Amino acid sequence: MPAPEERFRRIAAEAQAAGRLPSLVAAVFRGGEVAWSDAIGLADAQQRIAIASITKTFTASAVMQLRDAGLLDLEDPLSRHLPEAAHGTPTIRRMLAHASGLQREPPGEVWETLDFPGEAELLERLAEAEQVLPPSTAWHYSNLAYALLGHVVARLSGMPFHDYIRERFHVPLGLEHTTWGPSDPAAMPYFVEPYTDAVRREPVLDLGGKGGESGLYSTVGDLCRWGAFLCDPGESILRPESVAEMHDLQVMAEPDWTVGWGLGIELWRRGDRIFGGHTGGFPGFLSMLAYSRKEKIGSVVLANTDTWPELMKTGLTLTEAALEELVPDIDPWTPEEAPPAEIEPLLGRWWAEGSEWVFSWRRGKLEARAASAPPEREPSVFEQEGVDRYRTVSGSERGELLRIVRDDDEAVTKLYWATYPFTRTPETFPSAVPGEGEPDHG
Repeated sequence: MPAPEERFRRIAAEAQAAGRLPSLVAAVFRGGEVAWSDAIGLADAQQRIAIASITKTFTASAVMQLRDAGLLDLEDPLSRHLPEAAHGTPTIRRMLAHASGLQREPPGEVWETLDFPGEAELLERLAEAEQVLPPSTAWHYSNLAYALLGHVVARLSGMPFHDYIRERFHVPLGLEHTTWGPSDPAAMPYFVEPYTDAVRREPVLDLGGKGGESGLYSTVGDLCRWGAFLCDPGESILRPESVAEMHDLQVMAEPDWTVGWGLGIELWRRGDRIFGGHTGGFPGFLSMLAYSRKEKIGSVVLANTDTWPELMKTGLTLTEAALEELVPDIDPWTPEEAPPAEIEPLLGRWWAEGSEWVFSWRRGKLEARAASAPPEREPSVFEQEGVDRYRTVSGSERGELLRIVRDDDEAVTKLYWATYPFTRTPETFPSAVPGEGEPDHG
């Protein structure tokens, strides 16, 4: 049986040959460590490649930082933070999820002239931009929306957007090889001739006012570190709950339910698994970051070519292979502190609507799961917000209230969760009319 490294390299080598890629640089990570990397073709693993729209994952993370700091709300309309925006009705949430309905690109024929507007010009010409769909009608990818989100970050933080991303993410995470625009050693962008095996050099573009939507160059090593952060974020940089929220499905992008979008995160379904990450494309460059948050395993694929239809397939195949080969260590079970006295009467089995639920105390939190749920499904987790009151902070019924009912002797007699009564034994629904509900023996 081939070693994991041999399997990873074969996937990359077959993709490079079949895709006629001038170079393919790929890596696999587990946790914060690069488990494997290789470069095939003209580039090497140390060269920096334009990661294009993977930049959006940094923009979205910056927006969530500002949300957590109380400087914005995801339901805020754009106009609250950019009053000069002609289309002020889309909310920050819709813009993050590509459900704003804003046109795809800034006004003008930017992909013909390759003359991208600077910061001032972008805002001045917003009136020319179209609202091509009503907000929330459908998924519609919009670089313009993310360019504007970059301006929101700059406006609220009081810092240039590029500086904000560098200081809040690149520096604390040690992303030393991630830069705005190309810097040595940088890979060259190429166009591959369709009817010969010749290649032509693409121009290295001046990105102008681009920032929120694109503009970063990086390496497989730095992107592995970034992917590991999105799997297991550090509290000092961004709340884990906020990163988890970024991975919640907001809108479906493909009718077969295989591609969706969270808040700045692309989501792919392969069988029973959901992968997070993002793809990127720019003249002469293609990129993909994909990972499984549960196992903290993922892959990075970078290529310097214009067209490669198998980009997404290759990135996901490499990630699936990593999940099979890099079997995570089994953490030993260790005893924990006993739950607080007020929690103990809540533990065990409860019934609601004929369904059995198990309430437990794990890792210092009250949690609940349906007795019939598969073990891999995450439980509902609660946080106390008052006497005999708990709020569901994750899992099923997130946001709903759990209320404890006690009798005169302070014994717990019933739970109300999302208004549904939970009892220690299965019960029928109460009759709405006194005397009804009894079997008819007449």
